[in-house]
Amino acid sequence: MFLLVHPGGPFWKNKDLNAWSIPKGEIEENEEPLKTALREFKEETGKELKADKIIPLKPVKLKGGKTVYAWAVEGDFDPAKLKSNTIEIKWPPKTNRHLIIPEVDKAAWFTAEQAKEKINKAQYALIEDLLEKIH
Repeated sequence: MFLLVHPGGPFWKNKDLNAWSIPKGEIEENEEPLKTALREFKEETGKELKADKIIPLKPVKLKGGKTVYAWAVEGDFDPAKLKSNTIEIKWPPKTNRHLIIPEVDKAAWFTAEQAKEKINKAQYALIEDLLEKIH
């Protein structure tokens, strides 16, 4: 099973297929990518991950040019206990109005086939890479 998160906010509210993601974020200056991944997972889900038995995945490049570094870990997470941090966005776009939204509004477990349909297309390769590594 694969744990994915759904981005919060009005833009993503009614989007489902190809809208889900792995928990991820920006690497801070002088921060190692693995530390970023662990920090972002906690910020977006409210759960701290242990760095035991982590499987490194091949980085993927998003449409906007951002490179996503990812790791897989076997674990247990109850999506009902999701506690995401909040962010401030301009909404509607090109206005001076601001809205505070959860960075992630839900999390769910999916089979590999379901996850391939739900995940952002640029991150699809992460699922394929993990499947190759565990089989």
